[in-house]
Amino acid sequence: MVKTKLTANDLFDIHSVTAPVISPDGQRVAYITTTIDEKKNTYFSKLWVTQSNGAQKSVAWTTGEERISNVTWSPSGNHLSFLSTRNEKNQLFVLSAHGGEAQKITSLPFGVQSYEWDPSETKLWFTATYHEEHGWEDEKKDDKKDDFPKPYIAGKMKYIQDGNGLVKQDRFNQIGTVNIDTKEVSKWSDTSFSQHLHTISPDGKKFVVSEHPKEDDDVFENTLYLVDVDSKERQELTQENGSYYGARFSPDGNYIGFIGSHRTYENATHADLYVYAMEQQAVQNLTESVDAPVGDYVVADIQQGASAPSLVWTEENHVYFQVSTHGDVRIYMTTLEGEMYPVTQEGEHVYGYDVSKDGKHLVLTVSSPVSPGEVYTQTVATGERTPLSAHNAEFLSTKNIYTPEPIIFEGPNGWEVHGWIIRPEEAKNKKVPLVTNIHGGPHAFYANTFFHEMQLLANKGYGVLYINPRGSHSYSQEFVDAVRGDYGGNDYLDIMAAVDYALETYDWIDKERLGVTGGSYGGFMTNWIVGHTDRFKAAVTQRSISNWISFYGVSDIGFYFTEWQIQGDMNDVEKLWDHSPLKYASQVNTPLLILHGENDLRCPIEQAQQLYITLKRMGKETEFVRFPQADHNLSRTGLPNLRIERLHQITGWFEQYL
Repeated sequence: MVKTKLTANDLFDIHSVTAPVISPDGQRVAYITTTIDEKKNTYFSKLWVTQSNGAQKSVAWTTGEERISNVTWSPSGNHLSFLSTRNEKNQLFVLSAHGGEAQKITSLPFGVQSYEWDPSETKLWFTATYHEEHGWEDEKKDDKKDDFPKPYIAGKMKYIQDGNGLVKQDRFNQIGTVNIDTKEVSKWSDTSFSQHLHTISPDGKKFVVSEHPKEDDDVFENTLYLVDVDSKERQELTQENGSYYGARFSPDGNYIGFIGSHRTYENATHADLYVYAMEQQAVQNLTESVDAPVGDYVVADIQQGASAPSLVWTEENHVYFQVSTHGDVRIYMTTLEGEMYPVTQEGEHVYGYDVSKDGKHLVLTVSSPVSPGEVYTQTVATGERTPLSAHNAEFLSTKNIYTPEPIIFEGPNGWEVHGWIIRPEEAKNKKVPLVTNIHGGPHAFYANTFFHEMQLLANKGYGVLYINPRGSHSYSQEFVDAVRGDYGGNDYLDIMAAVDYALETYDWIDKERLGVTGGSYGGFMTNWIVGHTDRFKAAVTQRSISNWISFYGVSDIGFYFTEWQIQGDMNDVEKLWDHSPLKYASQVNTPLLILHGENDLRCPIEQAQQLYITLKRMGKETEFVRFPQADHNLSRTGLPNLRIERLHQITGWFEQYL
């Protein structure tokens, strides 16, 4: 079959295959696929079930127009449960593992955030938003005056949130139960602050919960508590200040594993795997010797609703977990004695997984630079894999997909920097332009995963360079922390060193036709680059930061993120201005396209407005494109038609100027 060039519209043909869970008997695997409905301009999911040995094709167990998440087998394996948006809000549904229709179990006004099966299987425990006056009942409207606009009083600094708008200050999370047969809902929490349920002991007598005070402007930590379900007596599990999540009981109930970080380096701090021993009442950090973060911090644009457990226990009290390491996400296993090793291979992104009770088999969702992702089962002892799905087989068989070449080069201080370069087929006969693409975060990373945007640029005839400069995750703690207080310093030099390396190594690059783009932190860096060098002939900045002084007060994370990352505040305005790309606008000579979502509260659109008006007034070559109904996640989860238009804007600008 002749393969055709990949296009922006191929987003509609890619299946996001996510969230695999293995049944308690190890015989079946459930997972989710998400695709884009072009006509309805939205995303829909399906729940699939297949045999874990690959002997049977996957069967869709749902077919509705909905988004599905949090798929879980009941303890006996007799039921599958999941959250669904088929009634707008995320509600809890239970489906017999023997067939039939899914039964809606909750009808809460704000939906369900997460849930756990009670060992008895007569009820489910959940965490949901609770109204301090109306509780879990619909708010009553007494007269038409309730339809009139009302002022919003911001009582704290954390009063806005990207993707959600104004924070409802009369709401907080509470824990409750719902009876499967009667659907009767009962409230367990009796607090006036947020609680979140993490895990239930095998005998159903103990919980692990986290708590968050309502007035939390300067609180970025949380505490995990072990709580008696009946008496509500509790003891603290986390014996060091930090941020902790994802607690899970071991099958024998003697241990609790959880993930967390002490925040010595604020949000750049590596996460670790901790285990609390019930008998000794002591916590042990099992990954203290691993100089890489536990978890998945990959930047990508395909995996819709991807989720993975924080950790998984086996019957032998072995623990499996994800580690972001040198551009990969791999599954590691550790014993309680600290014997640890990776159980998945290099060169890939394992973005979902589960483990059989006996620890003999993994079920994985895996992406690589040339595959959006499928479900596999893997034998732990041998590493042998069996594919369980082929949802993207047709797409891959008909489209031209490039294999990125890994590169390693030397940045400032002699540090090794890792990245990838893609050579388009046009480079066989002539020199081609090179586009450098910079990720956001900055504490995220590019990985050995499928990236539609990179493939699109290569299929348009551009060389594509993307790297993990200092500040990126999956490397050492020193490396990820190095960007803080140095925005526009050695991180900028890492990117310039990458371009130098590419030009010295690959003779197919036209050094006179260099482009640069990036979003969020990558947008900041794009702005910084065009204000400090003229070597790029075209640039596209997306959802960017241009002015740290105004960012401090308008972003939903501005006041603390600025202090953590720039290491300055409004008492040191000169420092904020020195790190602001807007200061260097007069030095910009590169044609700059500015893309920004109108509902972005993480990097508010005023950042783009300031930059555009300043450059325009100075007579610079620039254009400004505003995306309605788009928040900070436009490129990943935004309205599909706007995602397509964004890609057209990027490639169109480079076509015009490169």
